[in-house]
Amino acid sequence: MGLLIIIGSIVSPLGMFISRTYWPKSKTLMNSLAILSALVFGNISSLAIHEVIEDNTVFMTNIHGLFLNPFFLMTGAYLGVYLLYRLIVWALDEF
Repeated sequence: MGLLIIIGSIVSPLGMFISRTYWPKSKTLMNSLAILSALVFGNISSLAIHEVIEDNTVFMTNIHGLFLNPFFLMTGAYLGVYLLYRLIVWALDEF
């Protein structure tokens, strides 16, 4: 599983970069997905923290339940891959 994650974190941003060159409208799609993912990721995080504060519970034990939320995991994964993609774009623009 670890190898799959490592390979995916290399191949996915490169695939995004290649799709950017062959299908220019993909830039808009990927940017829109990043904005939506950031909104969902941030809202899920802030709601979980708000719940911990409201319930006056121990922060470290309850907040880890956040990792069981599939939307949190999907949006966080997309933001991670998108960040790597943007780093490739920025690095190649400097050449």
